[in-house]
Amino acid sequence: MSMIRPLITFCLSLFITVPLIAQTVSSKLVDAKTQKGIPYATIQYGEHQGVISNEEGLFSFIIDERMTALDSIYISSMGYAKKGFTLEQLQDNVILLKPKAIELSGVYLFDKELTVDEIIEKVKERLPQNINKDAVKQRFFLRKAELGNIHKVDFGFERSSIKELNKELMDSIAASIPRNNHHYTESLGDLYQNNGKYKLNILKAADLYDKSEIASFEDLGSRMEAIFKENIKSDSYLKIKSGIFSQKVQVDSILSDMEEEQAETVQNELEKDTISGLLDSQRYIFKELLKELYHKEDSKLDLIEKTRKYHFELVGYADIADQGVYVIDFTPRRSSADFKGRLYINIEDFAIMRLDFENVNRLRNFRLLGITYREVLYKGTMRFAQLLNKKYELQFMDYSFGQYFAVDRPLKVVEKNKHVKGRRKQNELLLNIDFRMGHTNKWELVVFENSLIQEPQFTDYKEDKSVQATYMPRYNPEFWQGHTIMEPNQAIREFTVAEE
Repeated sequence: MSMIRPLITFCLSLFITVPLIAQTVSSKLVDAKTQKGIPYATIQYGEHQGVISNEEGLFSFIIDERMTALDSIYISSMGYAKKGFTLEQLQDNVILLKPKAIELSGVYLFDKELTVDEIIEKVKERLPQNINKDAVKQRFFLRKAELGNIHKVDFGFERSSIKELNKELMDSIAASIPRNNHHYTESLGDLYQNNGKYKLNILKAADLYDKSEIASFEDLGSRMEAIFKENIKSDSYLKIKSGIFSQKVQVDSILSDMEEEQAETVQNELEKDTISGLLDSQRYIFKELLKELYHKEDSKLDLIEKTRKYHFELVGYADIADQGVYVIDFTPRRSSADFKGRLYINIEDFAIMRLDFENVNRLRNFRLLGITYREVLYKGTMRFAQLLNKKYELQFMDYSFGQYFAVDRPLKVVEKNKHVKGRRKQNELLLNIDFRMGHTNKWELVVFENSLIQEPQFTDYKEDKSVQATYMPRYNPEFWQGHTIMEPNQAIREFTVAEE
């Protein structure tokens, strides 16, 4: 097994049982004034049961007809009056909600009026009591969208002493790299949390992407591998120089085949990773996603940890889950503050029940020797629900993170060989690389149910690593039939791989 192909590829790519009798309820929420869809509204159809509308206002859920008949289904969204509907009113219908202004005064009575700074201090004081640290089981639906956009690929061919490594090849490689890449993953399951550790039970998962894009990189790797084998001596070494940096790489360490025993070991590892890949990758996603919660030490969102950097303003009062909340806007007080947004803080226990945020500055802006990296987007919303232990856990999260990467620098590859007579330099390739791309990850996490569990239940649970995602070259609306999920947006519904 040759190692050049993965090397080149790297360089180029720089169960929930269905009820026997069930009813599906589907509808769309629309603003009565603007006629636009209402995103991320709460649709409650049973005690501690509900779903969230998608970014376009669409929602659906499953009702088991063996359940007690529902008198009303309640829909609520910040800025709109909470309203009850019958099942018949929701079936394949457009639901209009009237906007409701945030109350500025005269709604709540207090023993003592608190200033906005005093409210924020209460939030910080009560944080240890309000954040859940007990073991919990969460029924979730998670959608991740990876959206890549390559703005420019130019290898800037200058010269090559290997005739196959010519300008035409470099240009064809640049042209074959997809400029836009969309990859969607969806999963339904149970997340077990305990003291910062995670276990997963994946019930079902879908994976939407274009396999041909990956195959094209493999094909390019094969072509490049063949060229190297035919034109470069195995006892040569490559000197790779980019700008002021250079590195010496022994060619035979790249081109030589593995021993049979080594190849078998690697193949076994690859097969094992294929089986466990979904569960392990999902666990990693949860680890990375949940560390961005505002109260986590590693979160970029620092408004509670570093309140002095922000200006807070009490703009009114509202209701969330029949609880009165302070509505507080925050903006940067200092140039070092990176975010603005809005807090919804429980009037009684000072827990943050909702947080909307977006960056006002680049979070990172690195540029050195022709390499540029920027973190340009950090935006979303977090909602929290109270558990039976009176503490709060995540109920919904919408989070987008955008990056920009660019390389604008020369690349020189020289083959040298000290075992030949005459000049050690055998071949040379000189490029001036100009590569620019933007990449955005968007996560939507809905927790349908939070259940407190005992620690032994977490410890004794054994993960099933055999579950794999179902590959889809185009969106299949029947895949999630019989399951309650967050409805897909238009981009996902229309996703399809071009016919070969």
